[in-house]
Amino acid sequence: MAKDTLSIDETRDMMVAVAKAIIEAEPILTDADRALGDGDHGVGMERGMNAVLEAIEGEEFPNVGKVFMSVGMAMMSSMGGASGAVFGTLFRAGGKAIKDSGTLGGAEAATFFKEGTDNVMSRGGAKPGDKTMVDALMPAAERGAEVADQPVSEALAAIAEAAAAGRDASEAMIATMGRAKTLGEKSIGKPDAGAVSVAIIAKTMADFAAA
Repeated sequence: MAKDTLSIDETRDMMVAVAKAIIEAEPILTDADRALGDGDHGVGMERGMNAVLEAIEGEEFPNVGKVFMSVGMAMMSSMGGASGAVFGTLFRAGGKAIKDSGTLGGAEAATFFKEGTDNVMSRGGAKPGDKTMVDALMPAAERGAEVADQPVSEALAAIAEAAAAGRDASEAMIATMGRAKTLGEKSIGKPDAGAVSVAIIAKTMADFAAA
C-alpha cells in the first residue's frame, strides 16, 4: 500500500533495499563505467553499499536524517576516491538537512535531494551537462520541489522518473569531467555510470515507498 510518510525504521529498511539493489547492479554499473572510464564504479559502489548494510541493518536511529547520514559516512569511509566523496556527500548533506524529522514525507524527500544535489555540485565541481551523476540528480531535485506536498510514495515516484530521464539524457552529452573527458565525442551514446547509480537509488526508494 502506498504511503503518505515513512517512519524512521521504514526509512532505514528502504536504504537497506537501496544498498542491496546497488550490490545486485554491480555488473551493470561496471559495464557502464568501463564504457567511459576505468570500470571501477560498480565495484566501488558495491563495496560502499556492503559497508552501508553493516552500518544500518537492524540499527535504531533517532530521526530519518541520521539514517541517510549514516549511509553517507559508511560510503565515504569504505569507498575512497571521487565516487565515495560525492555519493557520501549526497547522503550526508541530504540527511543533515532533515535530521530533525521523525518521518520521511514528500517535503523531506524533496529537501534531501535538493540539499544533497547542491552539496555534490559544490564538492565535485560538476554542473548539469557535464555527463556526471549531477545530470540525474538535478532533474530529481527539481522534480522533488514540484511534488513536495504529495505523499512520499508519489513524490519518490516522480523523483525517480526524473532521475531516470536525466540518466537517459546523459547519453547524448560529451563528458567534460573525470576520466571520461579524454574520450571527447566518443563518450556520446553511453550514459554516465554515476547517473545510472542515482537512477537505481531513486527507483528503489520509490518502489519501497509504493509497496
